[in-house]
Amino acid sequence: MTTSVKTEAFIEITPSDVPALMIIELACHPHPWSEKTFKSCIGGRYFGERLETAQHNNIGFYVGEFVAGEATLMDICVQPTEQGCGFGKKLLTQFLAQAKKLGASKIFLEVRAKNIAAQMLYMNAGFIEIDRRTGYYPSNTGFGYEDAIVMSKKL
Repeated sequence: MTTSVKTEAFIEITPSDVPALMIIELACHPHPWSEKTFKSCIGGRYFGERLETAQHNNIGFYVGEFVAGEATLMDICVQPTEQGCGFGKKLLTQFLAQAKKLGASKIFLEVRAKNIAAQMLYMNAGFIEIDRRTGYYPSNTGFGYEDAIVMSKKL
């Protein structure tokens, strides 16, 4: 008889997780959330989980918002050293499953126009571009602004 060892787990984010997850947030975004903003996105209409493996406590996380039958992916991050290993796809799949469980029929997200890897992740998951917000994000270089691509998916 063989026993399988679970090597990955999704764990609901609590306020005590935020300091450790801020390390990932700061490493992933040129204009990251503040710790105060992150904590304000826990509970109530917000839902989120962190992914841990047998090797690492925190590989990444997602934060979503659920309102009136629609969910929005607010933030999704994978440790830079773990990017390209499929963890972003696992987090996105888990977010979609949780949104569906909450009763969402439509999902929204915004992504930087220059973040081609993220756009491909979302397109491969069935998201389509529905709008563009001109000059929405501050530029990574600190000069000017970058467009946000608004994407959506029906569940």
